[in-house]
Amino acid sequence: MNLLTLIMGMLAFIGTPLFVVIAALALWAFHQAEIDLSVVVIEFYRLAEMPILLAIPLFTFAGYLLSESGAPGRLVRLTQALFGWMPGGLAIVALIACALFTAFTGASGITIVALGALLFPALIRAGYKENFSLGLITSSGSLGVLFAPSLPLILYGVIAQQVSTGDAFSIDDLFLAGLLPGMLMIAMLSAYAMWQGRGIKIEPRTWSDVTGALNEAKWELPLPFIVLGGIYSGYFAVSEAAAVTALYVLVVEVFIHREIPLRKLPSVMRDSMVLVGAVLIILGLSLASTNYMIDAEIPNQLFEFIQGHVSDPLTFLLLLNIFLLLLGTILDIFSALVIMIPLLLPIALGYGIDPVHLGIIFLANMQIGYFTPPVGMNLFIASYRFKRPIMQLYTATLPYFVILFASVLIITYWPALSLTLPGRN
Repeated sequence: MNLLTLIMGMLAFIGTPLFVVIAALALWAFHQAEIDLSVVVIEFYRLAEMPILLAIPLFTFAGYLLSESGAPGRLVRLTQALFGWMPGGLAIVALIACALFTAFTGASGITIVALGALLFPALIRAGYKENFSLGLITSSGSLGVLFAPSLPLILYGVIAQQVSTGDAFSIDDLFLAGLLPGMLMIAMLSAYAMWQGRGIKIEPRTWSDVTGALNEAKWELPLPFIVLGGIYSGYFAVSEAAAVTALYVLVVEVFIHREIPLRKLPSVMRDSMVLVGAVLIILGLSLASTNYMIDAEIPNQLFEFIQGHVSDPLTFLLLLNIFLLLLGTILDIFSALVIMIPLLLPIALGYGIDPVHLGIIFLANMQIGYFTPPVGMNLFIASYRFKRPIMQLYTATLPYFVILFASVLIITYWPALSLTLPGRN
């Protein structure tokens, strides 16, 4: 095991792609155990047979179509018409718009790039301080991770279901579990935004502003109802909802709004499938290495080691939060999921933590890790997008880090917040 760890560390240190590192680990482990290496290929075949996996490319394609269209602008104008009258209204608009957009695109970087150009100048013109505005957009870019049809939520469900937990749950359970924690995060940030915007003059909103914005966004408004309503009413499975969503977005943005010309459609497909391909390659290889770790009882050994030093579940959860925050600064959310969930889930179950609750804790921490110094990915994306020094982004996001970390602690130590809606209390 020490040799495997050393090999993996050396490969990662020299910049080897993650899927190569995982593949090397899996192949070497199976070779040492004298198991036919075809088991790795078999895992890819098993991956292809999972019906839920169809949802990943379809939701991703729909999200990329939305990001390339005028939907971000219509979303901002609609939320501005609905919430702009409140103290700190424009900041709350930015929070809600970013959360909704990230939920569909599954990538916080896309949200910062797509909505940042609209929201940052608007916040400055409205009288908000530059650091407040930079921190708001950088941190809220990852807020939608907990809302359906978030790609990380689906991926967590796929991975966790491959680990024999003895505690069955569905992707629908995860979609429900993320609602209240996600709303808590938005509510806490909204309270801070209202306090920061208390002295800023509010532009009055008329009923015609609201009706005009609603009419402009009338084709995008049904999307949440198609996804959530279709799934929870029993009309659609998650994969069927993804297919309907992708078709609906394609028709609306290409043929109704005509904002994406047909000649551009292949490039949008290519860009979205590059992300999907990267995720699926890592996922297939990680499932193979997961099987080896389970057969070798590595999670059990880790649990026994940790339990020898930490006997209290509350202390374990605190240490888990700290570990996940650090992990989020060095790994993207997809890589962290496929590498760590097979190890962490059996340990968490040993402490009596519900697997659905663990998923929400994991994703809530990872979304904060996106803008945690020194190497949170969103910090560098925002620095590049807004042409501001990285040290300024560190300072700008600090208040948001404190608020969201407090919300993560509430989510962690109040399991009912995640488990009430799925009925797992």
